[in-house]
Amino acid sequence: MKNSSTKHIAIRVHGKVQGVFFRASTQEKAEELGLTGFVQNEPDGTVYLEAEGTAEALNKLEQWVHQGPRRARVEKVAVEERRELAGFSKFEQRR
Repeated sequence: MKNSSTKHIAIRVHGKVQGVFFRASTQEKAEELGLTGFVQNEPDGTVYLEAEGTAEALNKLEQWVHQGPRRARVEKVAVEERRELAGFSKFEQRR
């Protein structure tokens, strides 16, 4: 749902974040929070995601990625707020 209270953020997560179900866990958390967007592994070993939703839900997702799933070891999280909305229809994992 796009409206004036909808925000769009991009997050890059550094650390041991691939091969630990980070994408699946992120998708589950985002759907639980009612967010849309995507999550994907990057060639440099990071996980990159973009999400849209309410500021409150995005804040909860941002707090969650600092910890991630049980086997992850998050070392650094970079968050950037985007001006433009992408209008994602769901939250998905990308390869």
